[in-house]
Order: sequence, then C-alpha cells, then structure tokens
Amino acid sequence: MARNSDALLWNPVRYPAPAMDDLPPRNTHQPPSDRTRVRRGRERARYGRAQVLEILDSGVIAHVGVSTPDGPLVLPMAYGRDDEMLYLHGAIANHLLNSGEEQEICAAVTHLDGLVMARSPFHNSMNYRSVVVRGRGRRITDDRRKLEALRLITDHVVPHWDDVRPPSRSELRKTLVLELPLAEASAKVRTGDPIDDPEDIEGPWWAGTVPITTRFGRPNPSSDLVHGIGVPAFVTALTDSAVDQRPGS
Repeated sequence: MARNSDALLWNPVRYPAPAMDDLPPRNTHQPPSDRTRVRRGRERARYGRAQVLEILDSGVIAHVGVSTPDGPLVLPMAYGRDDEMLYLHGAIANHLLNSGEEQEICAAVTHLDGLVMARSPFHNSMNYRSVVVRGRGRRITDDRRKLEALRLITDHVVPHWDDVRPPSRSELRKTLVLELPLAEASAKVRTGDPIDDPEDIEGPWWAGTVPITTRFGRPNPSSDLVHGIGVPAFVTALTDSAVDQRPGS
C-alpha cells in the first residue's frame, strides 16, 4: 500500500500540454515546416495529421537522435503521445535525454511492412510506414504532468497502467521525461509492387513482395510469480496479434 505522502501518485490528474501556436491545422496536407518536407520520393509523403498520428499509434519504438558533446547519438526508446506532444523517458542520468533538454531532437518511428523484390537489385525496395518528428525537447518537472506522461508511454505499448502498481515518489525522482512538440511531424509511406524497367518486365526473373509482420507470442509467467496469479486479460489479448494492430493501439 502506498504511504499517504504518495497519494497524488495513485490518482494522477490530466494536465493539458502547453498550447502550440505554430501547430499546423489538423487536416493540412502541406508540410508543417520546410525542414519536414519530404524531398526524395515526394509522392510518398503524408502530411495529414490523422495519418501521422495513426503511424505513431501503431508503433512501439522511436529512434531518437540528439547532438551530444561526444558527437551524434541515436537510441531506441519507448514513447507515448497526446494531441500535442511526444513523450520520452529514461533514467535521470540518461545521457541522450539530458543532452536533448532544450536542444533540437529528431525522433523517427518506422514500420517495416515488406520486402519489395524487383527484377534488378537496383529497383529492390521495402514497403514501410514512417514518421519523423523534429523539435526542441523540454524536461517535465511538474510531478503530475510527469506522471501523466509516464502513463501515456506505458499505455501506448500495452494499456495496463491501471492494473499494476503505480510509481512511487522515489521512482518518479529517478526518472527523466522529455516532451517533444508534434508541431513538426511528417510521414512517408511506400506500398505496392516493385517498379521495374519496362524492358525487364518480360524477362525470366521473379518479382513481387514478401510481407513482414511482427507478432506477440504466448506469455510466459515469471519464475518467481506467486502461485495462483493468472495471466491478465490485457496480456492474453496480445497473443498472436500483430504489434501494429495490438489492442489499444
């Protein structure tokens, strides 16, 4: 049971993210900024707000890049979001997050949907859905907003925050959370067959696509699990489902 001093951690309240005056209209199909404009393969660009958020919601890991005193650094991280912000977390001494505070950050989320096998390796490709978010990282210092961000990150992967023990004050102090505005986000998507040279179409070479999916397996109980505790329904629901179509995504 939590101590009385931890009461606020058991009952977090939702604080709205700071208003973003430069947030693009939700239905725009123009890039939100010049640096988020897709230049190579422009026909695959997706600037619609709903499309960007759908790809983020389906993903699990973001590769986050910052410039540090030791040079560029990119690490995979779990993330969560609300309508205005992408949230990233780690240990209070996390080098990447500390380097990214009040600095420019780039976060990329990618789904690999298939191999595109062409008649010539020059035209080999991959089908994918990706989002790139750029902006200035800001540390969250308010405990209630910090706790809400951690809930969003947890429930983004598997929605079970309300079914497990919430963080203690000590754990909250040991955790650093950055928020990254979603004001500058764009997507790029490739689907369909290979695009071969016309003179190769009648050749003797096979061409097509090979789908790629990542699925959840059957849950394995911890070796120290207390006898009699069954597998929660939210865990059972994951079994055999695709990661990008997991319940709650």
